[in-house]
Amino acid sequence: MARGEGVEQYTPSLLAGKPINTEIKTVKPKDERNRLSVCSKLCYAIGGAPYQITGSALGFFLQIYLLDVAQLDPFYASIILFVGRAWDAVTDPTVGFLVSRSRWTSIGRMMPWIVFSTPFAVLTYFLIWYVPPFEQGKVVWYLIFYCLFQSMQTCFHVPYSALTMFISSDQKERDSATAYRMMVEVLGTVLGTAIQGQIVGGASDCPTEPDVPNSRNSSINSTSVSSLEDTKQAYLIASGVISIIYVFCAVVVFLGVKEQKESGHKKSNPLTFRQGLWMVMSHEPYLKLVIGFLFTSLAFMLLEGNFALFITYALGHRNDFQNILLVIMLSGTLTIPLWQWFLTRFGKKTAVYFGISWAVPFMILIVCIESNLIISYLVSVAAGVSVAAAFLLPWSMLPDVVDDFKVKNHDIHGHEALFYSFYVFFIKFASGISLGISTLSLKFAGYVTGSCSQPDSVSFTLKVLVSPVPVCLIAVGLLILKTYPIDEKRRQHNQQLLDSETDSESETSALGSNV
Repeated sequence: MARGEGVEQYTPSLLAGKPINTEIKTVKPKDERNRLSVCSKLCYAIGGAPYQITGSALGFFLQIYLLDVAQLDPFYASIILFVGRAWDAVTDPTVGFLVSRSRWTSIGRMMPWIVFSTPFAVLTYFLIWYVPPFEQGKVVWYLIFYCLFQSMQTCFHVPYSALTMFISSDQKERDSATAYRMMVEVLGTVLGTAIQGQIVGGASDCPTEPDVPNSRNSSINSTSVSSLEDTKQAYLIASGVISIIYVFCAVVVFLGVKEQKESGHKKSNPLTFRQGLWMVMSHEPYLKLVIGFLFTSLAFMLLEGNFALFITYALGHRNDFQNILLVIMLSGTLTIPLWQWFLTRFGKKTAVYFGISWAVPFMILIVCIESNLIISYLVSVAAGVSVAAAFLLPWSMLPDVVDDFKVKNHDIHGHEALFYSFYVFFIKFASGISLGISTLSLKFAGYVTGSCSQPDSVSFTLKVLVSPVPVCLIAVGLLILKTYPIDEKRRQHNQQLLDSETDSESETSALGSNV
């Protein structure tokens, strides 16, 4: 609106011989090109669902699938989980580097990556949940397809994230589209947990009779084999449903989002990986923020990766674990608006202390009391509240670090994405280490693959992995975040400085164009 009003104001003096209505008609199409419809924003937002749907399914169920369905030794399962997540971490900056050097095509610069990676991502995701009919090459099978899927998913998600800059030249429209995207991504985590959990939860790979005479061992063995086959089939069905949703989301983005060609602004010289790493890691607020959230994220990743096993073997809720996981994600989804209000009302650092530490008493409670299904559901609701804070706050505080960097480095422009890509890199790499170590710990505890019950040492190890270890990691992370220097006063001061710089640059540009 401001742009249109400005043009109308100067029209009589610049084009006195032309009617005012003619000038209005020339302005209106330009304004419409910058404005995104609700349909376009929704189509763009839907593209964020595949990453979260597949991520939640893999995060909650891959470990228990490799151990109990594929029946891999915990040592090999730990290798698959670690290498897969480490590979995923490495591919993020690599794909980002390649995408930044892609040329414009008839369908855009980002869209070809999204379109051509989708079929390969869907195929490799489906094959992750398929148990091959051979034993010797199982580890290689899962390692290859897990790494391939992570690569294809990165080829989809990195250009999709960058597509924000090419759907509109209006910053307000970009922010609005991002808000739509965050809403859909949060719903995607719920959808992935619900689809995988409800389909897989309906098939039990253990017989229901706890104690039977020896004369019926053969029938029980056949029942176990039949139940295992049903579970394998359930995982395939769940992966098929998620694969269909993945393709649907990609088609919606391709048909419903128009990528605009970037304007001919002068670009900064590209940085090497080493230069970019040094630039972001030498910025003290960013370093403290990343390390602090690294510890807190590891705590919730350990909880996520081991919670299904903990519910099944430590608490004995084998038939309810999928519902408990769904309750956690629903609770997190519903409380994200609450934390958004809290951080705007009381500040982001205060929200971090309250939000992250909220889960600590419930982590302690669930391992200290006797197994009770009602208490497990109540703890899950409370844990979801803290999961929401852990999901929202890092992405809410990273822009403040970038603004602080801009204030201190006026001559460096166009490298904001490095702060985000390196944050994702460190978090993913650390999550691979945590998953690998936790699965390896189960091996040392005597985990028996394919068994319906586990030794007491496994139950004790799972309790340690979901309570004392995460609590310690949260404590260390919060202590580091306490030294994080950007409070509300500094954040608002940085914002005022950047706004004043933007206004002065706009005035200079306007004067130059008038001359």
